[in-house]
Amino acid sequence: MNRLQLRQQLSDFFQEDIGNGDVTSDRIFDQPYPSGRGEFIAKQDGIFSGEVVLEEGYRLFDEAIKLELLKNDGQEVNSGDIIARVSGPYPILLTSERVILNLLQRLSGIATVTAQAVSNLANEQIKVTDTRKTTPGLRMLEKYAVRCGGGMNHRFGLDDAVMLKDNHIAAVGSITEAVNKVRASIGHMVKVEVEIENKQQLQEAITAGADVIMFDNMSPKEIKEQIDLVPSHIKTEASGNITVENIHLFQDSKVDMISLGFITHSAQALDISFNITGGAK
Repeated sequence: MNRLQLRQQLSDFFQEDIGNGDVTSDRIFDQPYPSGRGEFIAKQDGIFSGEVVLEEGYRLFDEAIKLELLKNDGQEVNSGDIIARVSGPYPILLTSERVILNLLQRLSGIATVTAQAVSNLANEQIKVTDTRKTTPGLRMLEKYAVRCGGGMNHRFGLDDAVMLKDNHIAAVGSITEAVNKVRASIGHMVKVEVEIENKQQLQEAITAGADVIMFDNMSPKEIKEQIDLVPSHIKTEASGNITVENIHLFQDSKVDMISLGFITHSAQALDISFNITGGAK
């Protein structure tokens, strides 16, 4: 996690929400601002992700704010569990509440569905990975949440590696031509992944020298019938039409990775609340 980048993102998020000031909190508290305590409480069972958001978020407002983490990233939470306690000036606790909650719920939802996919697959030899189907502006955090849920990260961006998908191949004319073109100009450290949809394309990708082959929208049966054709030095990936409910069918597929777009683009937020404790009487 790049904390410098995170602090800049959080600053932007707070600025979007606060604008020229919190009209409510700025007016109900007199200076010097009274201090109090609040708790983040899980309202659903799941996997927590977001301790870095709590740490860096409050630090942007006041270094003196005290944060007590009762749950760490990647830990299970049950409904009713206290995730963290925070104490500091009331205006800061209330002004920062929504942005921090939005992020905690989003990231914990991603971590939770990732953990479900990993558990249902039940094969530690096959890694569950994410995709680039992330929320614009939140990729670093969402991919972090995937790791909290026991998954791994695929490409962070288009500059990470070559990935020749069906449209690239269609535009150039063939897998062979596409691989040859990129190989002629990329460095030796850059991997080349090729998406295939049938046995003919698989054989062409192998001959062309792909480093990674993705079985796209292929059934477990089709993958099993073809995967033994892949030399051991080539990594394999399955993707497309794989869900939490059917991922177990790929348990014996022998692929190295299964990439899942839904763990980031369709994850349901985990219900978490923030409650002030004590307070003025």
